[in-house]
Amino acid sequence: MRIIRAQAGETNPVVIVDCALYENGERRAGDLDVAEAARAACDDSPGFVWLGVHEPTADEFDAVRREFDLHELAVEDAVEAHERPKLEVYGETLFVVLKTVRYIDSEEVIRSGEIMLFVNPTFVISVRHGDASDLHPVRQAVEKRPDLLRCGPGAVLHAVIDRVVDDYEPAAQGLETDIQQVEEQVFSEDPAENPAQRIYRLEREVLELHRAVTPLAAPVDRLARGHFDLVSPELRDYFRDVHDHLLRVASRVEGFRDLLSSALQANLTQVTVRQNADMRRISAWVAILAVPTMIAGIYGMNFQHMPELTWRYGYPAVLLVILVVCGALYRGFRRAGWL
Repeated sequence: MRIIRAQAGETNPVVIVDCALYENGERRAGDLDVAEAARAACDDSPGFVWLGVHEPTADEFDAVRREFDLHELAVEDAVEAHERPKLEVYGETLFVVLKTVRYIDSEEVIRSGEIMLFVNPTFVISVRHGDASDLHPVRQAVEKRPDLLRCGPGAVLHAVIDRVVDDYEPAAQGLETDIQQVEEQVFSEDPAENPAQRIYRLEREVLELHRAVTPLAAPVDRLARGHFDLVSPELRDYFRDVHDHLLRVASRVEGFRDLLSSALQANLTQVTVRQNADMRRISAWVAILAVPTMIAGIYGMNFQHMPELTWRYGYPAVLLVILVVCGALYRGFRRAGWL
């Protein structure tokens, strides 16, 4: 990362990752500062400028706003971030917000970021927040496709969206693997395996992925249908492919939500069944132990005239009765499946 001042005497430096001029599908040699990039963007040449910025503050981004005459509402969203995926039009400039995601399997969490794009016939300004979806490989890849770069800034817009959507797939795969593990836990024979907390945590992460994927479908569809002159007819098929990929991921995410809801319901059912089984088991043992308790209670009343007191085999007979009755109850409960 480089720090370049917008111009001599500027009090707030601009954090620039990369800035270059592209003409006839090729990158012109040399790097540009903000003022030079703005002058190149105003030139009548068929090229365009791509300026990349990483996590700028309002003061740092102010020079970019002034040099490229960006709309203040879009600039506010780009600096503060925390926006939903969307596409807005400000004059000749498209403002696109993308949510980036990365799945941390060891923690079972989604790490999200944002990429904001200002796309104009003469420039592209990318503002990145977070660690996910680094744009440097995207720039390298698109520079190897002069046939697409000749189509103008729309090629950069496609390359960035395509990279972001591609990164949704590993996140979805990681979630799917953990959801399969949860399903195995739900039907585990071990009563100590209660994945309710894990299910709730995964539902939260699936919702985070849903917020990144689903709202992006409509803007990409508009781009694929050629609603904007910035997207040349040659690029519409590429956007259509990205849209199809996005719909597949969105469908998987919806499936994850259904699976987790079913897993939670099944887990609650399993817990209820185990509780009922425990209650039956406890009730059976209480019934068995009630027999000796009742008989011992009768003898504890201190009656002086009880027939078996004068009988030699009185106590052995009472003990035998206790054993026979308890044994019969135990056998009956075992047959009933309570023990």
